Amino acid sequence: MDKEASIAYAKKNLEDIISFFGLNTDITATLSDDVIELSIPSSHLNGFLIGQRGDTLKSLQLLVSMALRNQQAELTRVNIDVADYKRQRAERLAEQVRGWAEEVTQSGEAKALRPMSAVDRRVVHHTIGEFANLSTSSEGEGRDRHVVISPTAKESPTNE
Repeated sequence: MDKEASIAYAKKNLEDIISFFGLNTDITATLSDDVIELSIPSSHLNGFLIGQRGDTLKSLQLLVSMALRNQQAELTRVNIDVADYKRQRAERLAEQVRGWAEEVTQSGEAKALRPMSAVDRRVVHHTIGEFANLSTSSEGEGRDRHVVISPTAKESPTNE
């Protein structure tokens, strides 16, 4: 199954799944870095489709991804968003990270964040990349994996 067929299959598969819940809507499907991006427009089922902390959304992604694997599709990575939930969540997290960056800059001490998902850690790394005086590292294993924001070592002044 080529890329175009993979995208069409993923779109149809997700539309079929959500139709069982009484939502017949047109899903937007795009391709970004070999990841099939599926966007479900806002509806009365937003909260249901997202679930607590995005758990239902993650499950839907897993179902569609597994269906693609079973079809030996060329593309199997899927990202599903409902009413821009993930984008808005990432923006809120990035804003929070900027606040933590200010704390670390002011105090000069590293800050260990709470354990978070790989997606959230990626947002933290990317946002801290905006600050020349800070760096990040991921520490821990599994569910305990977290990001540490640290000030970068200051260069010693050179005598001219």
